[in-house]
This record gives sequence, C-alpha cells and structure tokens, in this order.
Amino acid sequence: MGEVLALVEARLRTALGEPDARAAVTFLGTDRIEVLRFTGGDLVRYATLGMSAQPMADPTAALADPVKGPRAELLLTVRVGLADTDKVLRPLAVLAASPQVEGVVVAPGASLDTGEPLWPGASFTSVLVAESGGLVEDLELDAPMDPVRFLPLLPMTPNEAAWKRVHGAQALQERWLNAGTDLRDPLRRSVTLD
Repeated sequence: MGEVLALVEARLRTALGEPDARAAVTFLGTDRIEVLRFTGGDLVRYATLGMSAQPMADPTAALADPVKGPRAELLLTVRVGLADTDKVLRPLAVLAASPQVEGVVVAPGASLDTGEPLWPGASFTSVLVAESGGLVEDLELDAPMDPVRFLPLLPMTPNEAAWKRVHGAQALQERWLNAGTDLRDPLRRSVTLD
C-alpha cells in the first residue's frame, strides 16, 4: 500500500510540481486520505492521495480482490482567489473514501454527490468524473495490479446533475463545450439546459 502511494505522489509531483499544502482525513473504518494542493499561475489543483492504495471492488462481488481491480485518485482544478475553495478538502476526501465506505467503483461518466456545497457559497454539490490521461498520465503498476488513473472532477450544479441523469455525461459535456463554459470558474452558474 505504502509503495503504491509513494509512486502516486511522485507522479503527482512530476506532473504538477511541489504541493504547497496538504491535509489528511481519516474516516472510521477507512484508510487515511490526503488532499494535496498545487498552486500555479491563476489555477489551484487539488489531488487526493490514498484512494489508490486499495483496488476498487465491484459491490456485487462476494470477495474483494486485494490486488486486482481499478485504482484511481481524484483531481479538481479551479481558478485561484475567486472563492474559498480550500474548504473543498473534506468533500474531496469524502469522495475519495467512497469506494471503501460505500463499495462504489469510481469511473469516467459517474456522478459523485457530496450532499453539500463543495466550498462555502458554491452552487455545486456534485461532480462529474471525466476521463483520465490528460493532466496527469496514468501510472502503470507491476502486474497483476491495474494502473492508477488520475480522474479529473468537473463540478456540477444540482440542475446539471439532474439533466445529466436523464441525458448522460457526454450530452452534458457537449452542452458545456457548446456554451463555452469555464468549468474552472468556482463562481460559474449552471449552463442553459432544455
């Protein structure tokens, strides 16, 4: 477990530089989840560290495989100085702990809901999980372990989350793209929906 997390942290540092802050959260019955903050230019990036220590297990499986299975960490990027986004640390840790706590497999296209604003005053209470491989490359591990995927999170308003449930993740992403939505704006409003 520790070896995987050391490799994950090294990959994050290679891609994003040195973290300027880190916080740790431990939930009863789960491994510790850290959230690292990387600030550069007008952006701040938050990355979880700890979610990939164990593979995510199919909730319908009788036994969880301790080696095989998807592994991931979560990434959130927002613009600096527009909102108190550092308060996202706990909600991000909650989302990163969800595979251990709720037995869910976090994958691209999924919605994750925190049940509360991601930070004070935010109009977002959930996120859309995007495809990995962009900002931070997937981390290959020794066989038979699956690679660690670094999954970007795109904040969604409650209206966008409801629309996504009906029309799908790709349709919502196309709506954002067509509207020129700045998904990094922590103060943005919901995109126009039908």
